[in-house]
Amino acid sequence: MTATTRGFASDNAASVHPDVLAAIAEANVGHAHAYGYDRWTHRAEDLIREHFGERAEAFFVFNGTGANVTALQALMRTYEYVICPVTAHINVDECGAPERFTGAKLVAVPTPDGKLTPALVEGAIDGVGFEHHSQPRVVSITQSTEYGTVYTPDEIAALAAVARTHGLAIHVDGARLANAAASLGCTLGEACEGADVVSFGATKNGAMLAEAVIFRDPALAEGFRYLRKQSAQLCSKMRFVSAQFIALLEGDLWRDNAAHANRMATRLAEGVIGLRGVRVTQPVQANEVFAVLPREVIAPLQERYDFYTWDEPASEVRWVTSWDTTEDDVDRFVGAVAEATRTADGA
Repeated sequence: MTATTRGFASDNAASVHPDVLAAIAEANVGHAHAYGYDRWTHRAEDLIREHFGERAEAFFVFNGTGANVTALQALMRTYEYVICPVTAHINVDECGAPERFTGAKLVAVPTPDGKLTPALVEGAIDGVGFEHHSQPRVVSITQSTEYGTVYTPDEIAALAAVARTHGLAIHVDGARLANAAASLGCTLGEACEGADVVSFGATKNGAMLAEAVIFRDPALAEGFRYLRKQSAQLCSKMRFVSAQFIALLEGDLWRDNAAHANRMATRLAEGVIGLRGVRVTQPVQANEVFAVLPREVIAPLQERYDFYTWDEPASEVRWVTSWDTTEDDVDRFVGAVAEATRTADGA
């Protein structure tokens, strides 16, 4: 595997889209007020309202963990807890940051496909009003999920109804929200309708160091600008972050990038289905493919292509496609998988 090989480990490994780089370069002229008091940030905030609703308030941050942690901090007290899938990024991939910085608990619920249901949420609500127990406060879902599955608007509405019944807030980890919206054929706002707070990711969709915390209810945003600063997530040269959101949101670049990545994942899944010893384990609804491979072929393939083993005991791997993944990238990789499985089979 060379440094220029486009692999399938993560859409974080992808390059920055040329139009996004051009927007950064355009912003790199002269001086502008720091910390978001500039015309690029004002325009990006207007665009967020166009996509997420006229009452939406956006705060730009550096990374997905920062977005998730600060969003949860804004919603919670230290004696409360978050209900999330056991596969959630906040539970698995953030090194305990949500619990450290919120002081609250994560109650992680096993799911077969990375998606919470009303019944699962109801089952995780316990000890309400009992002073010896942490108290439920937030339902956190990921759209699209860490398993590459997508919540329909009706599914989120059903979760929101349960949350409202119990006085809980809804947080959406939208690191791949664009992929979900492209898959559903809806707007970004519709793909997370019912959420109180959204961590909206641009980095995985052709940007760099560009994420946003979006409050659908501005009352929840009270004090967040101080919390963002205290949490080391306030960028001094904010125009370079904001310019990336303008490039993605002013037209259809966000959708074009996400839809292309989704198509490449579908192409990859269709290419490996039917190969001996290969089983795709989840519906391919966004830009991730999960598959079980013969154990002996995984390491040799990883020497040629970058990808992660998701569940080592089960020999399940994860392949992620990106805005810059090409059909040729996919077809070469499918050929490599086919060759490896034939060799493993003794053909």
